[in-house]
Amino acid sequence: MFEKVLYATDFSGYAEKITECMGEIPGVKELILLHVVDPKKLGFWQESRDALVEKARLLLEEKKRFFEAAGKTVKAIVTVGIPSKEILRVADDECVSLIVIGARGMGMLHGLLVGSVSMEVLRYGTVSTLLMRYKVVEKLGGSVFEKYCERTFSRVLYPVDPWADPETVLSLVSEMPPADRVVLVSIVAGGETKGEIETGVKRVTQTLSALCDRLKSHGYEAVFHVHAGNPATEISRVAAEEDVSLIVVDARGETGPGRVQVANTTENVIRATGRPVLVIR
Repeated sequence: MFEKVLYATDFSGYAEKITECMGEIPGVKELILLHVVDPKKLGFWQESRDALVEKARLLLEEKKRFFEAAGKTVKAIVTVGIPSKEILRVADDECVSLIVIGARGMGMLHGLLVGSVSMEVLRYGTVSTLLMRYKVVEKLGGSVFEKYCERTFSRVLYPVDPWADPETVLSLVSEMPPADRVVLVSIVAGGETKGEIETGVKRVTQTLSALCDRLKSHGYEAVFHVHAGNPATEISRVAAEEDVSLIVVDARGETGPGRVQVANTTENVIRATGRPVLVIR
């Protein structure tokens, strides 16, 4: 599904953890390693710029050898510019099918603050994007980053629009690596009266129940949740209850009346949860 992947790194400890997960992405044949030197961090002298570029080049070459040893075709790129714009430009120039980036900002509190670079890549990009997140665990000697699960694609949550075509949902699940557990979640946010909301919940429950039965017939362990309320809040709550390792959001379009705009819902889900999110485009 993702044959050519762009991995953007700032060489922080958080970004370095992503290296552990790159081998879990299915079907990767070519890897683009990218570091963007931010002009805001440069001094007044050309030597400062040259030194940072050379340092980044050497670090990327080390990573390149690591991935080449694992059988990947690897290209290392160092550019100077606004990070989000350079990531999107290189993704477009290289025709990648996936961008992988750490979803973290400066001053992160327990992993919940999403960096502006990550959000800009998500907001303006046209390529599927995997925003990696890690638990922040306090240990002797300081904070460390830990994965939510040994395998990122093992327990996957799929938010399902109440008006989504069931065949589209099944197709998306089948495109992903086989998961140990599939969690379908649909949030009924519309309805002016309690009766309208209850009717919506009943209708969606029937749809997701049938979807789960079809997934089980194909060998998946599948469960579903239907709730009323704020989509981002409820999806984040279910993700925590089910202890999922990844949330997969289909942002390829809108379907049906009353749908909350995909872009807004996706961004709110990312801000509400501290877990990895894969946005499909």
